[in-house]
Amino acid sequence: MFAIPGKQAVSMTPSAVKQITRLMERDGRAGLRIGLKKGGCAGMEYTMEYVDTADSADEVVEQDGARVMIAPMAQMFLFGTEIDYENTLLESGFKFRNPNVTDSCGCGESIKFKDVSELAAERGQQ
Repeated sequence: MFAIPGKQAVSMTPSAVKQITRLMERDGRAGLRIGLKKGGCAGMEYTMEYVDTADSADEVVEQDGARVMIAPMAQMFLFGTEIDYENTLLESGFKFRNPNVTDSCGCGESIKFKDVSELAAERGQQ
């Protein structure tokens, strides 16, 4: 795991907490698992799914009743991310403010991250 003692891997805005909690309660789910997959024009895409249980290797973050599980392969890339939920006239959905992203495609659906060695060095994990 890629953690800093005393600091949660991700944070959630009150709007995200409200939406995640609402969906957990409505569907009787344990939380939201966030991960990454290859794809899109910038190279990577976020994945999200509601789950019934956390995997043993998941990083679990709880905030005011909302529970997010971070898939093992995504932990290094998501550390320090703020999860928000925006509801506008044209769209609604989760938004990620991720300090590890170096580039994104024009539509904002895919991202590119700092090099793995650079991320590890930033966290003091060689």
